[in-house]
Amino acid sequence: MHLTPQQVAQFERDGYLVFLGLFSRAEVAVLRAETERLSRIDADTVVRERTGGVRSIFRVHEDDGATRSAAFRALVRTPRVLQPVRQALATDEVYVYHTKINTKPAIEGTVWMWHQDYGSWQRDGCPRPDMATFAVMMTDSVEMNGALYVIPGSHKRGRIEPYFDDSTSYKFWAVPKERMIEVLKASPPPVPLTGPAGSAALFHCNLLHASGHNLSAEDRWHIYISFNACANAPAFGPHTRPDWVVSRNTRPLQIQSDASSSAGILSAAEATFSSR
Repeated sequence: MHLTPQQVAQFERDGYLVFLGLFSRAEVAVLRAETERLSRIDADTVVRERTGGVRSIFRVHEDDGATRSAAFRALVRTPRVLQPVRQALATDEVYVYHTKINTKPAIEGTVWMWHQDYGSWQRDGCPRPDMATFAVMMTDSVEMNGALYVIPGSHKRGRIEPYFDDSTSYKFWAVPKERMIEVLKASPPPVPLTGPAGSAALFHCNLLHASGHNLSAEDRWHIYISFNACANAPAFGPHTRPDWVVSRNTRPLQIQSDASSSAGILSAAEATFSSR
């Protein structure tokens, strides 16, 4: 899947793109089955809410580790994911910085405060914001179940110095309240990224985004595939965050053919990641 010139211009202007119905029901069913399996694993890469429900599952795209998954490994190499990312980052040499499934359990799924991904990634040592995230919705995403909100064009503000938010089960760097109020008052209204299961979104690493509680009766499952330009990889040292947050595998990904990208999931279900 190639982005049109209009989509490239929209990404540069707004900092995000939405692709409704990008993946089929059969494809989503495979990913959901894998998410259910991974949710039962006890490992550092599975972060749970204080109530016990799963909040996030990391590092699902590699071929080793407790949370490895052939289906998700195939997903990151499909033309529908990798080609738009290459275009958005203006390079064919990109790698997965990390993968993260956010499950937002019904009722108890908690917030992700307003933040920029590059707020953390610059601290990891990535010199430039040549980074983006491709999110795939594995369930219907609506405002009621904690949809992701973005502020259009906010990536053009550059990186805002964050603070360390330890109010939730997964601690991370968020934008200070006073600064965030200033930005909200001076910006277009936040936009919820909603759509049926199988929809996807691509967004810039400096785009301000957040999500609220899941107040619905159904879990909300998204996978976030964060990409970095290979030339922008950080220097690794003793204080670098774990591999499941900051991947040490910086080799450029190759876009796979339909058959190759489907091989990892064919034994699990009759589904393919076909090129569109």
